[in-house]
Amino acid sequence: MLDTGPSRQFQRSRGSASAGFVHRDGQTRLATLQQSGSAKAMLPRTHGPVPEVVFLNTSGGLTGGDRLCYHLDVPEGAEVTGTTQTAERGYASPGPAAAVRVSATVGAKARLNWLPQETLIYENAHVSRETNVELAGDAICLMVETLVLGRHAMGEAPGHARFADHRMVRRDGHPVWAETLRLDADSLACGGLPALLGGARCFAIIALIAPAAPDLTDRVRATLVEPGCVAAASGWNGKLLIRMLAQDGWPLRCQVARTLRALTPTLPRVWQMTGA
Repeated sequence: MLDTGPSRQFQRSRGSASAGFVHRDGQTRLATLQQSGSAKAMLPRTHGPVPEVVFLNTSGGLTGGDRLCYHLDVPEGAEVTGTTQTAERGYASPGPAAAVRVSATVGAKARLNWLPQETLIYENAHVSRETNVELAGDAICLMVETLVLGRHAMGEAPGHARFADHRMVRRDGHPVWAETLRLDADSLACGGLPALLGGARCFAIIALIAPAAPDLTDRVRATLVEPGCVAAASGWNGKLLIRMLAQDGWPLRCQVARTLRALTPTLPRVWQMTGA
């Protein structure tokens, strides 16, 4: 007989993956690669000089008690793009939060493009994520995070999901950008208010942290034309932030891709943006 009592123990997923690089003679090459458990890091062949690290969670999603860690080390003068093989999924969790930790160190005159695919949050999900980036000197960081609430085509509208997302970027040890997003039953119930989600089912933020980032504000604003999306951009004090809202994931994905193309020459190959 199946034991459904309170003492039942569930198997939990654990994974950690990291990649480090060296930059010599104008070329960036892999120096260290570590992976364990459900986390994998792959380096597909690219047609350009920028290495691309694709992280993968082989457990297929996140649920209560799972632990997942990704790390990138970008040396002085190098440029590296990090992404995820597919959208990450937060599934129902009756217990503790699934924890995701993303970190990166970026040397002087280096650049990190952290461009993961979407995070999908389902009913009763419980996920906590932290992203910490340490920049040295005049290093540059381009980041995107996209969140989709349920599967629109199936009429899903999560009402009791819990999601906490903390982002911190430091330059030479000093905070230059910090942001925290929290979703729970109360905030989702008020999601139709203009000051919150305005009824949107998915949203994204793009952040460029670079000394000259504000100079690109007008160029980025010219890209915010996707039908079905509401977006705005602000640039100040070494930062450029773009926020987007949409009712459906596809127009938001198209808008994110269009805006990123104004900030970086190429998107990760795994994004599959043919026709967008």
